Amino acid sequence: MTQTKSYGRPLLWMSPMILMLILFYLYPLLDVVRLSFTNASTLTPEFRYTLNSYIKTFKDSNFLNTVYVSVIFVFMNIVVQIPLGLMIAVALNAGIHRKLRGTIFVRTVVLAAWMAPGVLVGIVWQMLLSSSQFGIVNYFLETIGIGRIEFLVQPDYALISIIVANIWRGTAFTMILQYAGLQRIPLGLYEAADIDGASAFQKFYYITIPQLVPILFINFVLITIYTFNTFDMVIVLTGGGPARATQVLTLSAYEQVFSFFSLGRGSAIAVILLAFNLVMAVAYYKLVLSQDDRK
Repeated sequence: MTQTKSYGRPLLWMSPMILMLILFYLYPLLDVVRLSFTNASTLTPEFRYTLNSYIKTFKDSNFLNTVYVSVIFVFMNIVVQIPLGLMIAVALNAGIHRKLRGTIFVRTVVLAAWMAPGVLVGIVWQMLLSSSQFGIVNYFLETIGIGRIEFLVQPDYALISIIVANIWRGTAFTMILQYAGLQRIPLGLYEAADIDGASAFQKFYYITIPQLVPILFINFVLITIYTFNTFDMVIVLTGGGPARATQVLTLSAYEQVFSFFSLGRGSAIAVILLAFNLVMAVAYYKLVLSQDDRK
């Protein structure tokens, strides 16, 4: 009887997880919010509460440029990742239904990009795009007579480089979501379309896309959150340079704390990023609830 009663106390079983969340997530989060309203520095223990960290951040032209770079970075990832991931998901789904060879191998290769740590992705793409004699992409460009391109040295090319690298990394996640969504589409819809003589494009446009709209919206929200929080891959690949051309918000917060020793400014940027993430998280939550209501 005692064991049966203990199973009916979920709080008792969840208490270790709740304690861990409080100690390692909630407390650091609240501390960052508190520090954002101070002029705290890692060089001195004294600080006072003030709004100057936010005021200086919003007046800083470098911060505004960082926001611009972050928006471009996120926008391009959304525009490319969703269609590309959908194309791969549709191709894999068709290959599996037709029992084509190699579809499982392709799915495994795509998943490998998503499973790879961001630091490793940055190192791999740095080796590929390096302008030195060891750069793999530049070696092939010279071989076909185009010549070397300084992908990680020229500002415009550097921004394009981190966009391409992150698209390569994130498309796998998009593919997984879209592939899961495709499995939920009733086959009867396609069979009815075949009877009506619909073409492959018509079935895709009038059946696949409408059925995937909720997943596409969720995918959009998650890509936006993940991309805005990208740090490890960018810091390894370009370090935010050259000339801040690839300085995203997460790198800006890191720079304020570890290069300029300003806990207040770094925390303020982190809180701004947190506020945006909360907005997107609420949007994601409402999308999930709307799907549940439709069921």
